Amino acid sequence: MARRNGCLIGCLVAVVPGIGLLVVLLFGVGKLVDVADKTLVDPKVYEAVKAGDSESEVRAKLPSGETFVKSTLKDGGPVEPAGSQCAWYLSSAGDGNTVFRFCFKDGKLAEKADYRLK
Repeated sequence: MARRNGCLIGCLVAVVPGIGLLVVLLFGVGKLVDVADKTLVDPKVYEAVKAGDSESEVRAKLPSGETFVKSTLKDGGPVEPAGSQCAWYLSSAGDGNTVFRFCFKDGKLAEKADYRLK
């Protein structure tokens, strides 16, 4: 009986960390999918919108952009126009290092910029 309990404990010691690792892996994949869903913009969308377009029309074409990588996307970009509110996204094309920035002011797209992620 003692031998059987020792085997059971040994098996649990081997299985529990494996399950923990699997949970962490699934969480990480979920976060990556979340980031991709909320930050990737097709370059065709970027090219289609123009300064002066309605903010609501432009935002309707964009994902939410609210992810934990938002602060990273801000780094290295041009200075934001005074009094504007900006949103940052990654290009869905290429190597994933191109950032698209859309700045809104007074209900209109005031400026758009693209730059390389540092």
